[in-house]
Amino acid sequence: METEIPAIFRSRETILPERFTFHSSRMRMKKVTKEELEAMDAMSLKCAQELSDAHVDVMGYACLVAIMSMGRGYHCVSEVNLHQETIANDFPTPIVTSAGALINGLKVLGAKQISIITPYMRPLTDMVVDYIEHQGIKVKQSIALEIPDNLEVAAQNPMNLLEIYKQLDLTDVDVLVASACVQMPSLEAIDLIQAECGIPVTSAAVCTTYEMMKKLEIEAKSAIGGELLNGNY
Repeated sequence: METEIPAIFRSRETILPERFTFHSSRMRMKKVTKEELEAMDAMSLKCAQELSDAHVDVMGYACLVAIMSMGRGYHCVSEVNLHQETIANDFPTPIVTSAGALINGLKVLGAKQISIITPYMRPLTDMVVDYIEHQGIKVKQSIALEIPDNLEVAAQNPMNLLEIYKQLDLTDVDVLVASACVQMPSLEAIDLIQAECGIPVTSAAVCTTYEMMKKLEIEAKSAIGGELLNGNY
């Protein structure tokens, strides 16, 4: 999130007038396991408080799977809890979670059926699939790359996705989620895959950026980031 979301905003700066600064506070997590994810999520309130001191205009909560591992629909609960922290700190701030943003971005694109690529172990990937399907979007196929180490996830070459996605049968698929995880880089590959496969391609990071732009009440558009950020939505 700290790399791809600023990259999309910086790309936007080349075509539109608004300028942005970026601030982050980190929750701790090394292995992508349900136990570590739950412990990490518990730190989110402190992070919201710290960022609120900087009077930021929107906050994005990264770690889609941390939210989804807490149970169906938990992004709604998390967004309310984090927003309450900013109210308590006298600077009410819109909150975007990558989990909620992915669901919303898919709905904005009119997706009824999708396929996804994740870096997670298969049980966590299945949980993500269940979470998305509970929100009314069918997941036709999911690829789990099964990388347990969080830093290794971040070190993946996004261009590998140009081959990985070909394992999926995209017949009757409305949208391809090239990375359902904001930690796994995909931005450089999104527009290339979209041009190649002919359907909208997105990611958790792209959807989070789209949602942040909407909360900032600016045009949701960038020079990169696939269909969702082409300015038509």
